[in-house]
Amino acid sequence: MRRLALLPGLLALGGCEGVQAIGPRDGAESAAISDLFTIFLVVALIFYAAVLAFLVAAYWRRRDVASDPEPRPENPGLNKALLVWIGAVILGLTGLTLASYFTDRTIAGSVPRGKPVLSVEIVANQWWWDIRYHFPDPSANVRTANELHLPVGVPAMVYLKSNDVIHSFWIPNLAGKQDLIPGKLLDAVLVPRKVGQYRGQCAEYCGVQHAHMALDVTVESPGDFARWLATQQRPAPPPVTPLQQAGFNYVTTRECSSCHAIAGTPASGQVGPDLTHLISRRSLAAGTYPMTRGHLYAWIADPQSAKPGNNMPVVGLDANELHAVVAYLETLK
Repeated sequence: MRRLALLPGLLALGGCEGVQAIGPRDGAESAAISDLFTIFLVVALIFYAAVLAFLVAAYWRRRDVASDPEPRPENPGLNKALLVWIGAVILGLTGLTLASYFTDRTIAGSVPRGKPVLSVEIVANQWWWDIRYHFPDPSANVRTANELHLPVGVPAMVYLKSNDVIHSFWIPNLAGKQDLIPGKLLDAVLVPRKVGQYRGQCAEYCGVQHAHMALDVTVESPGDFARWLATQQRPAPPPVTPLQQAGFNYVTTRECSSCHAIAGTPASGQVGPDLTHLISRRSLAAGTYPMTRGHLYAWIADPQSAKPGNNMPVVGLDANELHAVVAYLETLK
């Protein structure tokens, strides 16, 4: 029983560390929110302790009255204590209001003037994330899915949209939540302060597969980010083996090409995730599977069994076609 009693506390502590946690100060906005949370916690604990102290004092005072039925004169100190308490409450609420205001202003001004800003567009869909990097030269633009790469220390202006229902963009290690409202263009500023792997999540219930709408986030050095970006800007490599060529022919001329785009090939669909560098990603189907060959087979053969209700239909490939498609997709690194 004692171990069970400790379980809630251990679960709460588990949310303070890891790739998806509210405690770390790995982003400028998350650090500001963490400071604000600490202020609220300290003030709340002080008032909580004061309330308990008053309750104990009232209890003992009541015991004294019960043991001595003689009426007592009014104690003027109680009136003063009440006034002090009212003043403390006013000061506490005013302080918390000011702390919230200055935290909001700090977050709003988190993009230093004169520093380069990375422009990223994120479009939420049921149930995946469409990520687009925009640059002054449109030929350098990059489109990927379900993964976000950011250079450490560089502010990223993230423009947020929703294609269908209300979603919520949340990377707790880096920043607070931002709801995505259909028909509205919203924005958030991410200023990562630490290299690492993180996990984002849709934080607004958006349908039956809401839990399978994760976002892999990689914060890396500017040099590593530049190398990743250069790789993403390249077109897909051509098939080499006959099996890969057969898969290429199927993917670029049949059902796949009507939904998915692969740079440098006839496949130019815009409905589903871009597949140009599919295998370089850490997960498949927005965090539903880790990126492995077996999971790739399972996803292509029957996407509805792993993620019922998603918009990818069961195509019905025969064994040879499935082997060929997987062989080709494995070249997309």
